[in-house]
Amino acid sequence: MPPPEPHTMQPADLIITARWIIPVEPEGQVLDDHALVVRDGQIIDLLPSAEAIQRYVAPELIRRPNHVLLPGLVNAHTHSPMTLFRGFADDMPLDAWLGQHIWPAETRWVDAGFVRDGAELAMLEMLRGGTTCFNDMYFFPDVIARAVDASGLRACVGMIVLEHPTVWAQDAEEYLRKGLAVRDQFRDHPRISMVFAPHAPYTVSDSSFRQIQLLANELDTQIHMHVHETADEVSDSERHFSRRPLQRLDELGLLTPLLAAVHMTQLLPEEISLLRERGVSVVHCPESNLKLASGFCPVAEIAAAGINIALGTDGAASNNDLDMFGEMRSCALLAKGVAQRADVAPAASVLSMATLNGAQALGLRDRIGSLLAGKEADVICVDLSAAATQPVYDPVSQLVYATSRDQVSDVWVAGRQLLSGGQPMMADAALILARAEAWRMRLSATPGSVTDD
Repeated sequence: MPPPEPHTMQPADLIITARWIIPVEPEGQVLDDHALVVRDGQIIDLLPSAEAIQRYVAPELIRRPNHVLLPGLVNAHTHSPMTLFRGFADDMPLDAWLGQHIWPAETRWVDAGFVRDGAELAMLEMLRGGTTCFNDMYFFPDVIARAVDASGLRACVGMIVLEHPTVWAQDAEEYLRKGLAVRDQFRDHPRISMVFAPHAPYTVSDSSFRQIQLLANELDTQIHMHVHETADEVSDSERHFSRRPLQRLDELGLLTPLLAAVHMTQLLPEEISLLRERGVSVVHCPESNLKLASGFCPVAEIAAAGINIALGTDGAASNNDLDMFGEMRSCALLAKGVAQRADVAPAASVLSMATLNGAQALGLRDRIGSLLAGKEADVICVDLSAAATQPVYDPVSQLVYATSRDQVSDVWVAGRQLLSGGQPMMADAALILARAEAWRMRLSATPGSVTDD
């Protein structure tokens, strides 16, 4: 059959053909020799490559014959500026890590410049590793949002809230006031969502939680918070509030589908049932939990209950990387070990945790997380031709169990290419790395720094 006449072909901006395409919806589906068609930053079709070339005409046709095409990865929990604290204080429990090292260093060093340089370094790392969207919690959210805008990536930027003073604000009222002002500034940004980010139940009061709950419901805005991270957090809550943190949050109206509860290593069966009833999303950070010895998130039980589980890296200060491929592998293996069941956390489900489930936790499921017509074209290509990922029986399995983030070749966000051949197209990598080195020299040369411990 001859190809259609040119005038019958439909216009597009970009056609990407690949050896395999994993749309994520439906879970586990793998399409051989298919193409993704993009127009105006959105996916308009997913079809066999031969049909795509006959049906669509585009100024850019990219062929990836050894690659798998999939949705961009969603890192559902980060502290991006803390990338500048990577390796600053290691091998200690959470309380000592925070109280003796991280919080004092933040008091001394964190300012707008630190936040900008750390966020840019984090985004460069995430871009090269196939992460197209991240959910952040840190000071100076206005600076982070501007860095996201310049990077081309997508992000949920947290309006952090604590009771104690920091370099960003003096009390909860000021945190909220300044955060809402940043929200107003970026309200219409196509790639930036502002979310409420109360730090944790042990750093935020009941009155502040009530105000956040009212605002979140009024503005239909997600909430991003550390919850049940350690056994000490739970026992301290029982001592101070006569109830576990989740019970307290439920009584305050915080347990809703708007909440992304991060870590969740300490859960009773009845609390898992409560999470299911309330529609809360859980954000699992396996490598940070392991490094800080915080405990094990009961992934098998949470999944069996039908609760949405997303994946996050936490910050590079406690991980020590922002590698979502590594996080997928750790998640799958750890879940099997904890449950003592090899069929727990299968590869396809873990890939969903790193994509679609993350989008759901961030309130973005209708826009990103899977390759469906009408969604935004946040897409990555991964080269599976390396020896470490050959032979390919199941590309989903290869992505979760064998692939390195260095195999990410291409990244698009909203149809705009940000990584080509493994190289960033927008970021000034040399400048970002030079600034990171300058911060290392400043912190290392200061009395009382990490080098003096």
